[in-house]
Amino acid sequence: MGRLDGKVALITGGARGMGKSHARHFAAEGARVVVGDVLDAKGAAVAGEVGGVYVHQDVTSEADWTAAVGATLDAYGKIDVLINNAGILRHGRIAEMDPAEFRRVLDVNLVGCWLGVHFVAPAMIAAGGGSIVNVSSIEGFAGAAGLSAYSASKFGIRGITRSAAQELGPSGIRVNSVHPGGVMTSMAIAAAGQLTDVDPGAFLKALPIARFAEPIEISRLVAFLASDESSYTTGAEFLADGGLLAGPGY
Repeated sequence: MGRLDGKVALITGGARGMGKSHARHFAAEGARVVVGDVLDAKGAAVAGEVGGVYVHQDVTSEADWTAAVGATLDAYGKIDVLINNAGILRHGRIAEMDPAEFRRVLDVNLVGCWLGVHFVAPAMIAAGGGSIVNVSSIEGFAGAAGLSAYSASKFGIRGITRSAAQELGPSGIRVNSVHPGGVMTSMAIAAAGQLTDVDPGAFLKALPIARFAEPIEISRLVAFLASDESSYTTGAEFLADGGLLAGPGY
């Protein structure tokens, strides 16, 4: 028996990184998975691997959200879980960053999350409930030089999560956010390479758990929040950061 047996989950940004890990882990826990992404070949490969369905999905597109929800309902008849995982990161100091890049990050990370709740909620309400997990970041708690756009979007996800939890709780829908720290994905590694004023060794040494996370470690937390085991949990924020925000290690 898996903790997600019988659940149907739509996972955005599921073609690689944490989203790919979520899809694999959800399938292993018994869920039927729909993978949404703009990377069609990679997304289709993940869906094929887990025995699920792939949909082309730009999370900033209302038409793509409508299509993704429709494809999920056509394939499985319901949506129990939404994982708002899709996200991008752009590095640039505020005085130097192109405003168009700032807006693009907000569109994908923040507006995309809002659209997910907006378009999936009616199907969940009709089914009598569900669970939405919004993937934020530790940058949603503490900003960093060069990451103003990313941090603004991830702070905003906290607000969407709390508002949605208030609005949807009476309909049996729980909404929570997950805030990973350093995770071994291609996006995180590329971002770390751009932060030239950060000493990776000193950063790791300061962590109570002195290493980066593997994607599966985040997926296990996301699966718990998607499952009925977290049935009394909503509007909450879950850090998975190796203790980074616990305070200085001295």
